[in-house]
Amino acid sequence: MIDAPIIRVKNIRFSLAVAAGVALAIQAGSVLAYEIDPNSTIADSPTTLLGINHIALSVRDLDAAVAFYQGVTGYEIIRRETVSGPEADTLFGMPNIRYETVVLEAPNMLFELNAFSHNADKPLTRMPAQGPGMTHTCFQSPSNDSAFDRFKAAGADILSTGGEPIDLGGYGVTYAYAYDAEGNMIELEQLDPEPLQSGAYNERWAEKGYNSWMTQVALVTHDIVALTDFYEKILAFSPYRDGDYVNNVRMGEITGIENLSLLASWFRMNERSKTIELWQYRNPVTEKYSGKRGVTDFGYSFSIEAGDIHAEVARMTKLGVEFVSAPVKLGDFWQVYAHDIDGNVFSLRQAIDTDSPYSIPQLEL
Repeated sequence: MIDAPIIRVKNIRFSLAVAAGVALAIQAGSVLAYEIDPNSTIADSPTTLLGINHIALSVRDLDAAVAFYQGVTGYEIIRRETVSGPEADTLFGMPNIRYETVVLEAPNMLFELNAFSHNADKPLTRMPAQGPGMTHTCFQSPSNDSAFDRFKAAGADILSTGGEPIDLGGYGVTYAYAYDAEGNMIELEQLDPEPLQSGAYNERWAEKGYNSWMTQVALVTHDIVALTDFYEKILAFSPYRDGDYVNNVRMGEITGIENLSLLASWFRMNERSKTIELWQYRNPVTEKYSGKRGVTDFGYSFSIEAGDIHAEVARMTKLGVEFVSAPVKLGDFWQVYAHDIDGNVFSLRQAIDTDSPYSIPQLEL
């Protein structure tokens, strides 16, 4: 949900605190987006960071999750294995770690489904749209080959009002929120031909049989100014847009929330198809999360690939990031977990083989 009337702000990032005051002072139903640097992407970062390598989802019933997501998307299963041992214990900061993982390959990133043995009897919860936390990821598809239809047919519980995608602004994109069987939220976006060709779509994906792709890490926070500053600092490049939304009826229908009011900020994690988006709900209010989420807890996490993971750990440590361990060599990658200032889980990865098909230069078709 990023398209809206644009206010261009040159040279400096528009203050989100000021933006809130502006939007609250204008008529109800307003949608404002503030362009900061429309061309800003991770390619501008002077670091060795390459972009989002994968989104992970910790689940209780792995077989059911695989059947649901792989059945709908058709993404190839590139690995299924059980992992345990001292390297895993170190990586996750817990003794006797044992988990089964299934790795799916989308056309622009990996999607990992993990089931940890110690979570087998833990209760499931449903993530509310207003968070806090990593609330969802997004699957985009062409309108004439809708992933929404496939997810709904597979049993997704549609959150959006009326149980159908919502046309937000008449620009050829429809949106819906939904839940899988374990209460994990997904966003579904359907693009008409014009926005499809001008946006993230790559025609080579269709040639290889992909009819949907993944786009977002969506983090909902009680303090978007602080979280935007955190990611701008560790990523070392600027967000390209801020947004301010007040009582927009159609956005409320997408989220299933009346009188919706929220702020947003976006970082482009490649040229077009991947973003980190940050949200702060003002109505209903996003509560502050207390503590840190467990690295193996149910729900989402995400990884950022680096060309030099040891250099990035050293750099981010100086910036105040706390890592669970030193980098560990496990599978195809060097890996390490950390938390952001809201307690969300993210990781850094570096491919052991620079020519790995699962490293970003080869992974992004």
